[in-house]
Amino acid sequence: MFIIGITGGTGSGKTTVVEQILNQLPEGEVGVISQDSYYKPTDNLSHEERTKINFDHPAAIDFDLLVEHLSQLKNNKIIEQPVYSFVAHNRIADTIKTQPTKILIVEGILIFNNQQLRDLCDVKIFVHADADERLIRRLKRDIQERGRDLEEVLNRYQDTLKPMHSQFIEPTKKFADIIIPNNRHNTVAVDIVRTIINEKLTPHDV
Repeated sequence: MFIIGITGGTGSGKTTVVEQILNQLPEGEVGVISQDSYYKPTDNLSHEERTKINFDHPAAIDFDLLVEHLSQLKNNKIIEQPVYSFVAHNRIADTIKTQPTKILIVEGILIFNNQQLRDLCDVKIFVHADADERLIRRLKRDIQERGRDLEEVLNRYQDTLKPMHSQFIEPTKKFADIIIPNNRHNTVAVDIVRTIINEKLTPHDV
């Protein structure tokens, strides 16, 4: 299994880059796992307490489980991937049965903060976008898809997202093998990544 890690700030366009990479690649041979599925469970907290959690801090991520699952997939084992609800701020009871694939993309804002996870990645990609662009994308996503209101999103951005980006996300750019500027669609960089994947998927004579 060939693992590609893709990170970048919130709203940087990681999902768009993943979709561009997946486009035209063989169906069933490339899988995607999101860091968002691996937020720690918050069953012991009230909904009000959950809303105050700093989800942009590495402490919010169950890296042990994520590393364990990636290792199992790499060893050709099926995993039960957790499902996270952004409305409830907690995992739900359901899981997703996830099969091993030849190529696996792991994406999330904090994945390069864990050395074990970095070491599992064969290629590490950082998607860069300007701060104002990231804020606009975050506003649209959280209001339209996650049921948040404008004030809540702006407060969270000012109080946690912005400082956490400076402290935990931007510094991990140094670990990246490839940096993709994503203020506009960077087809050249994405094509390079797609070429690397195709190379890994193509059998070679020994």
